[in-house]
Amino acid sequence: MNRMNRLSNIVVTIAMTALMCVLAEELYPDRYDNLDISALLNNETLRTEYYNCFMEIAPCKTPEQAEISGRFSEMYQTNCKKCTEKQKENLALVADWFVKNQPEIWQQIVAKTVEDMKKKNAGQ
Repeated sequence: MNRMNRLSNIVVTIAMTALMCVLAEELYPDRYDNLDISALLNNETLRTEYYNCFMEIAPCKTPEQAEISGRFSEMYQTNCKKCTEKQKENLALVADWFVKNQPEIWQQIVAKTVEDMKKKNAGQ
């Protein structure tokens, strides 16, 4: 019986460790989760700045532009696997806005996310 208890403890420990590894998927930082995405999307100047930053047409003008642009491809291509709930909502807002208002620009953004991920995966 003692041997059975030890075996049981080992199995539980292994299962807990495996579960912790799965749940420990690192999320993106939430420091920009409270950006007003709707206001940003409806401001042509800001929207253009973010677009130019992401597309590498012009330098990023703010740290949040650089950070968000640096993660956007992975966020989009992985269906926001490492996103907070707010980041998932924000990504959906961005996609919906562009699909409805500037579908040709959205296609360019999506194409860049594909290229970015190809480069990232080739470097691994």
